[in-house]
Amino acid sequence: MKTLIVDDEPFALKLLERQLANLGFEDVIACEQGHDALAVLEDGKETIGLIFCDLQMPRMDGVEFVRHLARLGYAGGLVLVSGEDERIIQTVEKLAHAHRLKVLGVLHKPVLPERLRQVLEKHLTRAAKTPRTARKTYELDELWRAIAEGELINYYQPKVDIASGAVSGVETLVRWRHPQDGLVFPDQFISLAEEHGLIDDMTRVVLAASLRQARAWRDLGYFLHVAVNVSMDNLAALEFPDFVAREVRKVDLPLTSLVLEVTESRLMKDPVAAMDILSRLRLKRIGLSIDDFGTGHSSLAQLRDIPFDELKIDQSFVHGASRDASLRAIFEASLAMAQQLGMKTVAEGVEDRDDWDFLRLTGCDLAQGYFIAKPMPGADIAGWMKDWESRRSELISTPR
Repeated sequence: MKTLIVDDEPFALKLLERQLANLGFEDVIACEQGHDALAVLEDGKETIGLIFCDLQMPRMDGVEFVRHLARLGYAGGLVLVSGEDERIIQTVEKLAHAHRLKVLGVLHKPVLPERLRQVLEKHLTRAAKTPRTARKTYELDELWRAIAEGELINYYQPKVDIASGAVSGVETLVRWRHPQDGLVFPDQFISLAEEHGLIDDMTRVVLAASLRQARAWRDLGYFLHVAVNVSMDNLAALEFPDFVAREVRKVDLPLTSLVLEVTESRLMKDPVAAMDILSRLRLKRIGLSIDDFGTGHSSLAQLRDIPFDELKIDQSFVHGASRDASLRAIFEASLAMAQQLGMKTVAEGVEDRDDWDFLRLTGCDLAQGYFIAKPMPGADIAGWMKDWESRRSELISTPR
């Protein structure tokens, strides 16, 4: 694998080159200028699989270099190397991700051999995987057929109480069981439904199925709150609250067992109608959660104007907050604000034990994420709950 290093400091360049050689990466091209590195890439004679790029360089800095990598369609791994302020590095890393570059990580100067080894292992693991096929796009008539013929199915991701470890409920996540393509995830069809006016039909199908599943769990003795995502486009039909209430009563569940998670991926078309609908839902004692708080269009104005009783802190501010001062500050500010407003709080994106232990010290109410459970079919929840009980006592033994 040919590797390219770009750094204007000759000593840093030689040091990294030697460290790479010690780890078996001996086919290395070293450049002291971004322009020279670009010339290597544009020439096309060398197939570069891995690039290490310093950020602070004269003539062409690392941000410019990243922009040119995106322009060239560079498909290999990228490692950012810098001694700059942590927040600057984080911003450039996010920029590289936004350019759809494969960022393997960040190395802080001076580069530590162990950290370099970890980054290289990550790269080799990624390179060894079978390349993913291009994402398929779907036509409107296919999605309409899927809704009409019952191809949409619900998966459920558990939420647990951080203090006690008790399972409090689940979030409903729709999937498309495509007859040819298998399980299709919502990021491949939700926007299509919103753009072409199918999201209301889809939401009603998902809601009805999730309520039937909640009734089935209750018959087994599991009293779980069920959360269903609603789009801004659902909040245009003034009869929506009455429809929701009818569906809940149809399966003989208390209205308080349902939570609607409002994600503002799109701006409100009619703010007055949305406020009318959301207020009526709360009057019916149906829970309202502001989802992905801190991202998209979700803002303080929504907390001011709409009677939400739950705030979900976006996963981008949860995972890694124990190790990142900036994330921790944003998380704690969101948590404090929700608590002052008397809202329940849910931390999304709990990926590892560090995330869990951090949340145990914060006073956050509920947690959700792969560390607890991945989304699963409704029939698997009962079995998972039995397994969770065996983990629960160990996870809540950490002093708060």
